[in-house]
Amino acid sequence: MPSKPYREVITIHGTNVTLEQSAPPVENLGVTSGQDMFKKVDFFDPKFRPENYNKADGAPLRMFDADGVKIDLSKRSLEDMGFWHRNVDYNEVIFCVRGALRWETEMGTETLHAGEMILIPKGISHRSMLCDESEEENILLELKIRDQLTYVGDGEPAKG
Repeated sequence: MPSKPYREVITIHGTNVTLEQSAPPVENLGVTSGQDMFKKVDFFDPKFRPENYNKADGAPLRMFDADGVKIDLSKRSLEDMGFWHRNVDYNEVIFCVRGALRWETEMGTETLHAGEMILIPKGISHRSMLCDESEEENILLELKIRDQLTYVGDGEPAKG
């Protein structure tokens, strides 16, 4: 009885191309170079301690860097962000991984809890502040994205 083909979906410029293959793509003869491109990071590890861990004016830790995208790790623990920030080059998508922080922006105030994310558009002043739901260590992943972003999470573009 012939084995069922393996289905692989490849996304090219936003279009999905489906391939059927006789073996899964992980069945190869081994990775002989470039293994370091496949990176796993445990951002709960204490060795990843950004400047902002317990400093009001500290900076997050840059984890990945490219022309159009920056990925930072923030661990705000003891003090509020001691300044306002305005990023004119990048939209900021902030994911709360642990704890909670209140984000004050010129467009409004939101409290971000674990499992939630917020988009702060380019050029908008903002700062993070501790709140009642904050923990001893509040962990955020911050994506700075140069290109324009359109919300399509529920199938509808964001209003406004």
